[in-house]
Parts: sequence; C-alpha cells; structure tokens
Amino acid sequence: MTMTKVLPALAALGLLLAPAIADAQTRGSATGGSAGSAAAGGTSASTVGTGGTSTGSDGATGSSLATGGSAAGGKSKDRSHVNETGNGGLNGQAKAMSHDGGTFSKSQTKTKVRDGESVESRTKTMSHEPGSKPVKSTTTTGSTVAQ
Repeated sequence: MTMTKVLPALAALGLLLAPAIADAQTRGSATGGSAGSAAAGGTSASTVGTGGTSTGSDGATGSSLATGGSAAGGKSKDRSHVNETGNGGLNGQAKAMSHDGGTFSKSQTKTKVRDGESVESRTKTMSHEPGSKPVKSTTTTGSTVAQ
C-alpha cells in the first residue's frame, strides 16, 4: 500500500473518531487516597485506600474505590471491604494489626467516594513497645469535582 492511500484513510478515521473522543471527555473528576504503615519490634501493619469519581460531558457519573491492608509478625490480622452507599457512592475500610505480647502495630484507612462529587481518605497508624510512648500518625486527603 502506498502512502497516498494510507494518509487519506487515516485522516478519515480521525474524522470518525474525533466526535467519540470529544464525548468521552469529562466535565470534572476527583481522585484521592491515603496510606500508612506502622512498625514496632517484630510487628508491622500497613493499609491503603484510593478512589476516584468523574462526570462525563453527558452528565453521567462513575466512581471507583480500592482498599487493602497487610500485617506481619507476631499475631497478625487484616481485613478490608467496600460498600455501595445506594446513590452511586462507595465507602471502603481497611484494617491491619499485628501484636507480639505488649508490642503492637496497627493501621486503619477509611475512604469515601461521593459519586460525581468528591473523594476523601484518612489513614491512622499507631505502634507501641512497652516502656516507650506510642507513635501515632494521621493522614487525610480530599478532592472535589470542579463544576
């Protein structure tokens, strides 16, 4: 095939795809997330949560949320879940904890996605060894869809 036949075909394809690409553009979107980890002695715990929401040019909205956690050392457990709010929003939570006697580490992340509106996420961590002060941390993020 010669270039003189390929170029007009590509140009025609571009003209066909341009309206579809324009329709796929969003009016606004918001993304956000938080994560944290704690460690003390032979214990550690980490959690993460991230989400996003967007509004298309036709007014349709879509949202997503992912969360999880992990713990190691001593007696460890972790769990996570995501629930729908009933109006297109999502709530997620992840918890992880490890303890060995009086030494422990824990992390918790909560993430909320309001469909077409905002994303908020907060992570709290704490670790402790007997004889010392607990080490605590909180991280919070938020983002709103610009209309």
